[in-house]
Amino acid sequence: MRDKADPVAPAGRKRGFATDLAPYALTIAAVLLAWQVVIQPFVQRAPVGFAIRIAPNSPAVLRRAAEAELIENRVDNAAALGRDALVREPFSARSLRIIGLTEARAGRLVAADDILTLAGNLSLRDDPAHAWLVEHRLRQGDYSSSFAHADTLVRRREDIRPQVFRLFTTAANLDGDRALPVVTRLLAARPPWRQSYFDSLYTSTEGLQVAASLAVMLQASRAPLTDAELGQFYMQLLDKGQVPAVRSVRQRLNRPNRSTAVTNGGFGPAVAPEPFQWRLAPTAGVIAEIVPDDLRPADPALRIEYDGFAPSRIAEQLVFLDPGRYRLTFETRLEDGDPGDRMAWTLTCAPGDQAILRAPSATTGTTGWTPHSADFTVPSACAAQWLRLETRPGDRRATVVAWFDRVAIAPASTGLN
Repeated sequence: MRDKADPVAPAGRKRGFATDLAPYALTIAAVLLAWQVVIQPFVQRAPVGFAIRIAPNSPAVLRRAAEAELIENRVDNAAALGRDALVREPFSARSLRIIGLTEARAGRLVAADDILTLAGNLSLRDDPAHAWLVEHRLRQGDYSSSFAHADTLVRRREDIRPQVFRLFTTAANLDGDRALPVVTRLLAARPPWRQSYFDSLYTSTEGLQVAASLAVMLQASRAPLTDAELGQFYMQLLDKGQVPAVRSVRQRLNRPNRSTAVTNGGFGPAVAPEPFQWRLAPTAGVIAEIVPDDLRPADPALRIEYDGFAPSRIAEQLVFLDPGRYRLTFETRLEDGDPGDRMAWTLTCAPGDQAILRAPSATTGTTGWTPHSADFTVPSACAAQWLRLETRPGDRRATVVAWFDRVAIAPASTGLN
């Protein structure tokens, strides 16, 4: 019986031995884990020489050592350490980047390009790899690849946007035929830096020229300038006295449609960018709003409530009229009070302040809609015109409530009434 039992006893002891070791194995694992936690701050922040003595097989330490050697231009040492780190942690973008930069320092640019491209593909967050690729591809004249890596950088790093934006703008100015289509493709993807880039363009004459080209090219893309973006561009040009540029861009984009002198003369929903859309500027004593008309609910109109005393430019938009004779037509309706000549449509040359029309909003005592017209002449030295509804304050308050609709300008020879 003993002989039969003996073979079983060692197996039982093995199972018991393994079971007994389990708590010790867990204790050892916990100790090792605690040791790793303790040394990580040293690995990451301690002097390289000290860290590499503590953790000579750590990929992070080896990468730090490689980077330190690269900074000191000890290229061979940096390459060896980088390769050791890559062996211990394959597919590390940072290790690949270090190796790629050592290849570049050694003059092996083809190998460097291949390695750093792989590093950039592995990590969109490896800024040094993408920065090298931006410069290298640019030297090769490859705007598409260079700017794609630059896009990767500025999507994450707002602090380097000014430098990258200057790169885009300089290339667009010096080599527009090749660089502008690339910048256009990037902007057509609506990156988070799109507005910031346009803002940077508005700070110089050269930038405004690039913005004009981009506005035209984006019009044919999947993401043309929005009305808000285009309105900002138009207003920037106007603020800098570039009226001919506004006219040129408007004609090329046909935004708004240049076949109509007055945009949205019926005061419907906004369909055009400023300054070709009505800008309402109510002030103290003036309430201006576009609302459904009481008599024609399906037809919105401009309703003005005016105290008769405050000066104001109630509404305005920019128009482009060639020299010649024209007729302004509009409809008015009186809701309350007697406006007299307290409100009038005016046309003033831009730039400058030459007045070419003042048409009082003459209303009758009736509450129905009444058509009005006024003829005027645009002189030759009048590049653009501001069409405005303005007030002429009296010496006392007298509340007036009036409506305006169907504002239009056409050549006087058409015989419109």
